Amino acid sequence: MAVARLTATEPSNYAVWVIRAPYPGGYVIENSNWTIDLTQIWLAWQGLFSPGSQPYCLPCHQNTIIPQLDLEPIPASVADPQPQSYSSTLMQQLGLNLWQWLFNGQIGNAFAQSHGIAIGQNKQLRLRLEVRDPDLIPLPWEIVRSQPGKPAIALSQQILFSRTTSDVDPLPPQRVDRSIKILLVLGQNSSGNRELDLQAEAATIARILANTIPSGFNPPNRLNPAACQVDTLVQPTPEAIIAALESQQYNVFFYAGHGMPAPDGGLLMLDEGHNLNGTELAQVLVRRGVKLAVFNTCWGAQPYHVERQTVPRSSLAEVLLHHGVPAVLAMRDTIADREALSFIQTFTQALAHRMTIDEATAIARQQLLTLYKYNQPAWTLPILYMHPEFNGELIRPITEAITQIPSIPHKIPRAWMRSMASTTNPDYPIIGGLMRVGRNIANDLIVYEPWVSQLHAEIRYRSPMTQGLSSAAYYLRDFSRFGSYILTSEGKWLRIHTQEFLLQSGMQLKFGSEDGQILEFMIEESKPSGAAPESGVNRS
Repeated sequence: MAVARLTATEPSNYAVWVIRAPYPGGYVIENSNWTIDLTQIWLAWQGLFSPGSQPYCLPCHQNTIIPQLDLEPIPASVADPQPQSYSSTLMQQLGLNLWQWLFNGQIGNAFAQSHGIAIGQNKQLRLRLEVRDPDLIPLPWEIVRSQPGKPAIALSQQILFSRTTSDVDPLPPQRVDRSIKILLVLGQNSSGNRELDLQAEAATIARILANTIPSGFNPPNRLNPAACQVDTLVQPTPEAIIAALESQQYNVFFYAGHGMPAPDGGLLMLDEGHNLNGTELAQVLVRRGVKLAVFNTCWGAQPYHVERQTVPRSSLAEVLLHHGVPAVLAMRDTIADREALSFIQTFTQALAHRMTIDEATAIARQQLLTLYKYNQPAWTLPILYMHPEFNGELIRPITEAITQIPSIPHKIPRAWMRSMASTTNPDYPIIGGLMRVGRNIANDLIVYEPWVSQLHAEIRYRSPMTQGLSSAAYYLRDFSRFGSYILTSEGKWLRIHTQEFLLQSGMQLKFGSEDGQILEFMIEESKPSGAAPESGVNRS
C-alpha cells in the first residue's frame, strides 16, 4: 500500500492505494482527508508517550494546540475485565482512527479479501506500507487495529507488517546463508561510560545474541536453530568497521550506541573523534551483501527536521533502504536499554529458528508488550523497513521448499518458453503448469537483466473448465516494478503491469523493458507432430 499527499494547495487531501494484491481486482485507490480530530489525538499521543520531544504536527494543522482529550474508557471485555486506563484508551483510539483513515472504502474491502485468500491458502499476508509524505512518517502506523479487542497490525503473525518504498533500484540476487553472522558495533554512549563498561556491555550483548536456544522459546516445526556467530567492535573508527566487514561475509550489522538525526541518514557516534552517517555506512553494507541492519539508537527511524519542516528521505532507515540494504530495523523514539535488550534477544532467537525478518519482528514486539505492557510505548518503537522485492529470508530453511504444483484433474498440456536471442533457440519447459520468472536464483526461469525484478512474473496453467475456455489456458501474472511486455498483432509491445494476461502459443514476451531479450511462449498441440523439446534447460 502507498500513501501520498495529492496537492500542496490542499495539504489535508491524501491518496491511499494498493500497489500489489493477490488478486487482479485488489488494485484500488481512495481519497482520504486528514482531519483535525486525527491531529488532536496524534498530538495527545505524543504528549503522553513522548513528552520530552518536539511534537510533530502535520502542515495542514500547524497551529493545533496539544489537547488533553476527554476519552471515554473502552468497555471491559472478557479478555480484559478491567476498564482501560487513559493511556491504554489513547493507544487504542489512535490505532483505531489510523485504521479507519487508512483502510476506508475499497481499500478495506481489498485488504479483507486479500487476507481471506491468504487464510484459504494457509499462508501469511505480507502488508508493506509506503509512506510517501515525509510528514506522515513519524506516525506510529504499527499500532493500527481494526476494532477494540483485535491485535495491532504489527503484533500479528498472520499479517506481517513492515514499511517500504518503491522508489529503489531492483534488488540484486541475494546470497544463500545457512547461519547468522553478526558484526556488533558499540559506539559512544550518551552517558559517557568508560571503555571498560562498554567492553562489559559488548560481552553481554554478544552473549544474548549468540544464545539462540533459550528455555521457553520453542516455536513449532522450528526445532533446529541455526548457528549464530557474533564479532564485536568497541568504539571503532570507520576504517575499522570497513576492514571488519571486508574480512568476513556478515549478513547482519548491529549498532548500539548514541545517534542523532541528520539530513544524510543521521549520525552514529563511534567515539569522541569519529562519526558515521547513514549514506557513508550504506556503501560498505551494500557492497558486502549485508541483508539486515539493526540499530539500537534513538531516532533511527525518524526523519530530520529543519524548523519543523521534514527533510524527505533523511532517516537512517530510509537512507539505507534507498541505497540497497534489503532490511533495516531502527527505533522510532528513545528506547531504554532493558527494553532494547529484551527485543533484540527475542528477535535474534526467532531469526535463528529460521523465521523471516518481519515474522521475527512481530514476535519480538509481542515480547515487549508482554514485559512492558500494552499501554507503554516500548512495543511501538522498533520500526522495520524492507525492500519491496525482499522476501525477508535471512537464512535458508532446513527443508528446501519444493515448488507447489496446483492440483489439476486432467493432463496439463506441455508448454515452454523459447529464447529468440540465440540461434540454437534453447527451450525452458514449464513443469507442472507453473513457471516463476525473475532474477533470483530460486526462480524456474532466471533472467539476469537489471530491469527484471527478483520475482518478476508467473506463468500458470488453469483448467479450461474453470475459465470457460475450450483449450489449454496459460496466464502470465506480473508482479514486477517495471512490468512485462507482450508483442501485439500490430507489431507493438503492450505493457502488462501487476495484472494477468491470457497467453497464446507463439506469443512473444519481454520482461522489465522493451530493451530486454525476447522470449516466445509455446504450447504443444493436442496432436503433436514431434517430440516436445527437452534439452537446453536452465533451471534452478
